[in-house]
Amino acid sequence: MSEANSSSAKGKFEAQVCSNRRIGPGFHRLRLQFTQDGAIAFADFQPGQFAQFDLSNTALPSPDDVPEELRDSSGRKILLRRPFSFAEVTTEEDETFAELLYCVVGPATLRMTTLSAGDCINIIGPLGHGFQIPDGKKTVLLLGGGMGTPPLQHLAQSLTTRNDGIDVVSFAGAKTVEALPFEGRLDEISQTLGFSVPEFAKYGIESIVATDDGSAGYHGLVTNCLAEWLEKSDIAFDDMIICACGPELMLASVAQIAAEKNIDCQVSMERRMACGIGLCQSCAVECKVAGSDETIYKMCCQDGPVFDSKEVVF
Repeated sequence: MSEANSSSAKGKFEAQVCSNRRIGPGFHRLRLQFTQDGAIAFADFQPGQFAQFDLSNTALPSPDDVPEELRDSSGRKILLRRPFSFAEVTTEEDETFAELLYCVVGPATLRMTTLSAGDCINIIGPLGHGFQIPDGKKTVLLLGGGMGTPPLQHLAQSLTTRNDGIDVVSFAGAKTVEALPFEGRLDEISQTLGFSVPEFAKYGIESIVATDDGSAGYHGLVTNCLAEWLEKSDIAFDDMIICACGPELMLASVAQIAAEKNIDCQVSMERRMACGIGLCQSCAVECKVAGSDETIYKMCCQDGPVFDSKEVVF
C-alpha cells in the first residue's frame, strides 16, 4: 500500500511546547502539541513533509549560553519562517503530538533552545510532498546523513505501523560519532546486534552507522557503506527502494548508486525556503525532462522536498 503523497489540509496553526530537551552537543528534541484544527491537519502529516515555524518573537538565551561562533550573529532579527520536518507524529484522542530534531547552527535555532513547556509557536503546514513507497516493495533502505535523519525516523515509524511485512534497514552517517544526532549511546553490544541507533531500534529496525573518521561503526562515507551492503545483499534490487535525506553531495552519490543498480530511489532535497508555499521561487531544484535533454526548475517547497532521484540534476 502506497504512502499518501501529501496531507489533505494545511493552514496556520498554534502549537504548544510540551518539552525541549538537549540530547547532545548542539542537538535538541522539541515536542509539540496540536489541538482542534491543528490536531486534525497534523495527524495526517506524511514523512518527508515539512512545516514553517515563526520564531521571530522567540527570546535569545543568556549571553553565557550563546556559543562563541554565534555571538556576532545571534542578535539578528528573524524575519523569515524556518522549515522543519518531524521525526515522530502520534495522535491521542483529539490531540496530535509531533517531535522534531534540531541543531543549533544560527540565530533562529539558537532562539529555539529557550522554548519551554507551555510556550506557543505559530506554524504553517503540513507542506510539500513526502516519501511515497510504491506497492510491491519488500525492502526499504533509509539513508540519512547528519541532520537528514528526522524525516527518516518518521518514515520508519510510519512503515512499521503498516503491518504489511516490509523490511526496513537504516543507514546513518556523520563525520564523527559526536555529530550523530541521536539520543542513545552507541555501545559495542548494540552495534554487534545491529540495533545501534535507539531511535530506529524502538521500531525493531536494524541500523548501520558510518562515520568518516571511524569513531563509530563503519569507517568511511555512509554511501560507501551502502554500496558494500548492496554488494553483499541477496535481495532483488527490483524489490528495494532507497529513501535518503542529507547533504546534497551525499544525495548525488546515492542517486548514482541507485541508477547503476537500477534501484528505485527518492531523495529529500534541501533549499532555503523563504515562504514555503511556492510564491518566492527561492527554492528551485533543476530537474530533467523525461525523453528530452532539456531541464526545468521545480520548487522544492511545492514539488518536493522529496523527489525521484532520477529526475534531479545533481
